[in-house]
Amino acid sequence: MKKGINIWSFPQGTIKDSLTLAKDAGFEGVELALNGEGELSLTSTEKEIAEVKKLADDLGLSLYSLSSGLCWDYRLSDDDEKMREKAKDTIKKQLDTAKILGADTVLVIPGVVNVEFSFPEKKVAYDVVYERALAGLNELKKYAEALQVHIGLENVWNKFLLSPMEMRDFIDKLHSDYVGSYLDVGNTLYCGYPEDWARILGKRIKKVHFKDYRMQAGGLHGFVDLLAGDVNYPEVIKALNEVGYDGWVSAEMIPNYKYHTETIIYNTSNAMDKILGRK
Repeated sequence: MKKGINIWSFPQGTIKDSLTLAKDAGFEGVELALNGEGELSLTSTEKEIAEVKKLADDLGLSLYSLSSGLCWDYRLSDDDEKMREKAKDTIKKQLDTAKILGADTVLVIPGVVNVEFSFPEKKVAYDVVYERALAGLNELKKYAEALQVHIGLENVWNKFLLSPMEMRDFIDKLHSDYVGSYLDVGNTLYCGYPEDWARILGKRIKKVHFKDYRMQAGGLHGFVDLLAGDVNYPEVIKALNEVGYDGWVSAEMIPNYKYHTETIIYNTSNAMDKILGRK
């Protein structure tokens, strides 16, 4: 498996700063994020995006996937049709950007019933979210197929697609090799086990996020450093190997350290080496 890290793990700074730090810490690639504004955003031109790719190329780093926090703002399952269209447009921009960066996958949140940390007043019925998410992704899969960039549906705390079997069946209903799972191992612990998710999703897994979670802490405060929580990483690696997954695994270290925040990058790199059996 290839060792990467998500851009949200880094101290505030430029993309170049983050890429340089990732390289120094021993990562092989970085998962960038599409933002509403900034260096890599909805308004970025093809030339500007290509300049970001050159920064990575010059450092010998891969930009293998593209995440986005905009999925919380613009949802495929929103009650407002205009917002659903905005969500589709945003994901298309994400796909376009990924293609220029040389990334083969974008991270997408398929739909939201309710989430406590973003517009908690919004609640959409589960079955309605299911149908809207399917409809939106059936449209988007054609765009992804044309670009040959995969859509990875992340399991998050959105009160939707709560089991690996449901995620599996939802993906299969889309009938596309370009739509699969973006498996976040840390996010599974509140209602399951990541090794079960890995084995059940199998060949549908496009990318993997490494996080850790301490059940005793609970809530968003439960996310901790890799190997400091309750994820059974030896079993996770065993399960991923069993299903033949040998792609990118990305550390997503949120929250960051309060002081000397660059330290988390080096600690995470070392922990990932241990998890992957490299040292």
